[in-house]
Amino acid sequence: MEMRKLGRTDLSVSACCLGTMTWGEQNTESEGHAQMDYALERGVNFWDTAEMYAVPPRPETQGSTERIIGTWFAKTGRRKDVILATKVAGLSKMLWTRDGDVDWVRQTKAQIDEAVGKSLKRLQTNYIDLYQLHWPDRPIGLFGGRMDPAAYNQPYEKFEDILAHLDTHVKAGRIRHIGVSNETPFGVMRFIAESEARGLPRMASIQNAYNLVNRTFEDGGLEEVCVREDVGLLSYSPLGQGYLTGKYRSGALPEGSRKALFNRLQRYENAPAARAIESYLVLAEKYGIDPSQLAIRFCDTRNFMASTIIGATTMDQLKICIDAFDLEWTEELEKDVNALHLEQPSPCP
Repeated sequence: MEMRKLGRTDLSVSACCLGTMTWGEQNTESEGHAQMDYALERGVNFWDTAEMYAVPPRPETQGSTERIIGTWFAKTGRRKDVILATKVAGLSKMLWTRDGDVDWVRQTKAQIDEAVGKSLKRLQTNYIDLYQLHWPDRPIGLFGGRMDPAAYNQPYEKFEDILAHLDTHVKAGRIRHIGVSNETPFGVMRFIAESEARGLPRMASIQNAYNLVNRTFEDGGLEEVCVREDVGLLSYSPLGQGYLTGKYRSGALPEGSRKALFNRLQRYENAPAARAIESYLVLAEKYGIDPSQLAIRFCDTRNFMASTIIGATTMDQLKICIDAFDLEWTEELEKDVNALHLEQPSPCP
């Protein structure tokens, strides 16, 4: 497994990042432990979680994924073999994640302090390698949605204040490095500007959706920002929430699938998306490639990619996903993928 430097840090992370958000909902503790065992055996040293997980977010399962990772650390004693990333929630009404009487989940000092402490306890560790802002404290369009223009008038925690809140934990050794997620070019540059002006921690990474049917990272300015500023992309949803595997092809609805269980995949359910997804499935057939591996290896071969986050609910799926990083990526594949993108650019932003 190829190792890559994360941003300007001293962290070497595997090109494949183990996503964990199904543990505690679709996966049991023992299944999560088995996935961690196998991933580490295959050279995957980089794991991603969040205080919000498992998904879909709800009070009954909040924090369960971190707890499963924590019991694995306690059982195996292999904390030092893993680069561990987790996240603090941004502006939301998921009030169950916080103690006491709060009106909003925010990235204030008190709430970040609470979130860091709770994550460390659940994870049974005394440090987090990469601590990420899951989405901004300010209102923005998220997960394919658009923001109400009136929301620009809503106050938010200042960029320099958020960095200062995080800095207290960096100085105390509880956090090694920081990153953003679901962020915009404006947000990345504002954080970098404040960190450089004030000597505060610098964002090492950005975790945004990126896949064959959502290449807005390239087209909307984030690619240039991140390449020039050494902010590594950690792409999530490389399989388009399962659509790029072909399992929902022709209206199929596999038992136990995320769509069957939760029906939360609307970002990938529109007419242009259906045509684009089908074209990539046909392309995979043309080359005799598993469509999951085509989609994952596409992400992995981008010059701005630090690590591609994969997730699986079965061991068979996990093996297919990790094997994707060994797929030969040819000039012909690159040409055909880009031709399809030009015909149907990012139908699932």
